[in-house]
Amino acid sequence: MSTAPETDSSTAGAPDSSTDSSTDSTDGVLAEQLLRLTRRLHRIQKRHLEPLGITPAQSRLLRLVSHYDDGQPPRMADLAARLEVVPRAVTTLVDGLEAADCVRRAPDPANRRVIRIELTDTGRATLRRLRSARTDAAEEILAPLTAGQRDQLGGLLDALMDAPAGRRC
Repeated sequence: MSTAPETDSSTAGAPDSSTDSSTDSTDGVLAEQLLRLTRRLHRIQKRHLEPLGITPAQSRLLRLVSHYDDGQPPRMADLAARLEVVPRAVTTLVDGLEAADCVRRAPDPANRRVIRIELTDTGRATLRRLRSARTDAAEEILAPLTAGQRDQLGGLLDALMDAPAGRRC
């Protein structure tokens, strides 16, 4: 699908006064495509996670707990900050994962008022199954692309992720 604006033969030699609007239009089309792709990816991932009884949000929290780089289990506030959500949202996610025996709340030995979130053995096993489900979902969504196109897409996504904060989408 081309996002380049159509040119009219009667204006082919005339200066382009629509550059700003065509750029806006192209950017708008790209933004819409990215949003549609994000929604599609979310649906596919949700379908692959459903048999595990885990939502995409719970999956993200579980992965974050497993890779927390502070050397000790994270606090609820740490998780909320990393996930960029309100603490109440983390409480709901932790409640669901705790009910599934994937995580447990544990008091911080240095400050008993602080609660840390730890993975359980069930949580580690669930993470292994999650990795497989995520791989299956990625394979499904990337299936139409060749290896070269996947490399190119990866480079483009890296460029978008590395853009200065003021220029990010």
